[in-house]
Amino acid sequence: MDLTTTYLGLKLQHPIMPGSSPLVDDLDTVRRLEDAGAPALVLHSLFQEQIEREDTATAQVVQATSNFQPEAATYFPAAQEFTLGPDPYLEHVQKIKQAVKIPVIASLNGTTNAGWLKHAKLIQEAGATALELNVYYMATNPQETGTEVEQRLLNIVKTVKGSVRIPIAVKLLPFYSSVANIAAKLDALGSDGLVLFNRVYQPEIDAELLEFAPMVQLTHPSELPLRLRWLAILSGRVKASLAATGGVHTPVDAVKAVMAGAHAVQVVSALLQKGPMYLREMRDGLVQWMEEHHYDSVQQMLGSMSLQRCPDPSAFERGNYARMLQSWRG
Repeated sequence: MDLTTTYLGLKLQHPIMPGSSPLVDDLDTVRRLEDAGAPALVLHSLFQEQIEREDTATAQVVQATSNFQPEAATYFPAAQEFTLGPDPYLEHVQKIKQAVKIPVIASLNGTTNAGWLKHAKLIQEAGATALELNVYYMATNPQETGTEVEQRLLNIVKTVKGSVRIPIAVKLLPFYSSVANIAAKLDALGSDGLVLFNRVYQPEIDAELLEFAPMVQLTHPSELPLRLRWLAILSGRVKASLAATGGVHTPVDAVKAVMAGAHAVQVVSALLQKGPMYLREMRDGLVQWMEEHHYDSVQQMLGSMSLQRCPDPSAFERGNYARMLQSWRG
């Protein structure tokens, strides 16, 4: 049975890989992930705020928001709250690259086309096999148009593509006015991969203290269908590799993602809950499912339920809308 897949031009032994998470902060855990069969791994992000804080000092980093609220200086984490600063991050890339034989995908997280992007080249020089760009940006300014939001992303990708040789994946939010259109534009810029989707972390309100409280919740399988829908819509319509992230907890979840069009399936929450060795269980579960359903290869499954090949294309379009609404029975 052939489990191999190609993601960002990299041949992987199978499609199920660890996504960006605290698991990769520890070298011993990284080695355990490799022992569990990880075909590649994604490092946690180096943030634009970290780089700018080091380059221009903390006061300048928070100055842009300091006139919104008196407590705005607390919006950004203190320097010591970040796992690794810019220089230690590059050292960490080097150490992981030396510790494992699998591809190491670094990650940059930011929102503007500015000087922090020079670190893309430094990450390449540190030995990263590829780079994931995480442009986590919430458009809260009523005066900013959708076109401006999209152009912000395109400018970042264009700058990074022009400065590095390693493959680039772009981790998208699902909130663009036309996900298919922004995907096509990123594809035209030469993005090597698209990761669907980044999660929006919602702040909780502490009603007693009258303040916002950061809250991190692990994903749930109910989040997967949104990813499946857009993987299936984009599969075969862009040259870029496609990756699913968010809501993948079981081998069957991974099967669904591949059928929708994912070349790679990133797993985080399930590994945080069950440990690195659960990756081997997922890989073995994938093999068992394929054997039971008479699939000879991952390539045979890839995109088999995409919009182009699905026996019911209306499931991804408006034609299925009324049918879905009428399907509920109390």
